[in-house]
Amino acid sequence: MTRIWKNFAGGAAIALAFAGPVRAQPAAPAPAAVPGYTMPSTQAFDLASDKGEIYRIFVSYPATPAPPEGFPVLYVLDGNAMFAGFAETRRIQEFYDVGKSIVVGVGYPGDQAYDTRRLNDYTGGPPPKPWSDKLGQARSGGWDIFLDFLTGKLRSEIGTRFKIDRDRQALFGHSLGGLFAVHTLYSRPGAFHAIIAASPSLFWQDKEMLAAERDFAARLQAGKIAKVGRLMVVAGDLEETALEKWDAEAFIQRLAPLSAYGLRTRSEIYAGEGHMTVPSRAVSDALRFAFSWP
Repeated sequence: MTRIWKNFAGGAAIALAFAGPVRAQPAAPAPAAVPGYTMPSTQAFDLASDKGEIYRIFVSYPATPAPPEGFPVLYVLDGNAMFAGFAETRRIQEFYDVGKSIVVGVGYPGDQAYDTRRLNDYTGGPPPKPWSDKLGQARSGGWDIFLDFLTGKLRSEIGTRFKIDRDRQALFGHSLGGLFAVHTLYSRPGAFHAIIAASPSLFWQDKEMLAAERDFAARLQAGKIAKVGRLMVVAGDLEETALEKWDAEAFIQRLAPLSAYGLRTRSEIYAGEGHMTVPSRAVSDALRFAFSWP
């Protein structure tokens, strides 16, 4: 055993002698920093309303030239939260008609997904209980001013930057944005050719919305509405506020008979989806509903 160890030790010493001095290996270079990811075929800019309110506008547009009539447009509310999903889904479908369109996200300066200003822009009055306990001091009730901006200055600005089809303008809103979308249908039924209301918070102004619905139905049935857009309503079967599911189901049933007077409707209750996951599930459906012919 002693002889074996001596032979091993001697061999190791010889190997080390011929190997030369041991040198430290150079440290691997740190990965080069790259700028933050920028979505292809997009732009963003700030636009002030006539009231001086600043909005952050996100736009996703096709790489191909516009058709003679211009690109159709979908305006997506809560743009800070919603735009990216809609934009990338549109972009990867540019070989199809659905992708030959423009998506406009309407948001607010800053990086937060949601801004409290939406309470004012998307509603016609203060919140009901229990939300009034926390949000009662926030501004509310400015939806008609916001609608003026959406259909006026913003639409004109998009029209100067891109060739758009002014007869094919669509609107997507979720939660309070869905409430606003329904209000838009009632108050300006011809402003958008397609409206998508996702989990609309119709209970927010329950009596007012029901009264507006009856007035809208009466005007449509009496032939007093010359042009009306089509409507899609979606919700999830796991809505945390169950009223958003119940109201969506009852709402679409009440409006279905108005198809005899020109209002085309579609509805969907997504299995396994809650209030905050409905928009992601609805992206492809909303794009097809907004951009498929007619």
